[in-house]
Amino acid sequence: MPEGHLYIVAYDITDPKRLRRIHKVVKIYATGGQESAFECFLTASERSELISKSRSIIEETEDRLALIPVETRAQSILCGVALPATDPDYYYVG
Repeated sequence: MPEGHLYIVAYDITDPKRLRRIHKVVKIYATGGQESAFECFLTASERSELISKSRSIIEETEDRLALIPVETRAQSILCGVALPATDPDYYYVG
């Protein structure tokens, strides 16, 4: 069982430079996702870091970022080739 709670992180960023920066930040925490919506298992400290880093990048009058908690006790409904969110056995950094 992964540490932390499952969140969906979705964003809509108007500036391409900020979009690239926020994408890199969110991918650090993501276990899966597509385009601008990602599944992230976050501990309380990781959640705080993600919020802090995101706030330093986005322009709050133009951009949007949503951190949506997912109730993991509820059964997921998957359609098509969708797979349940899982953490890999290990991460490669380097």
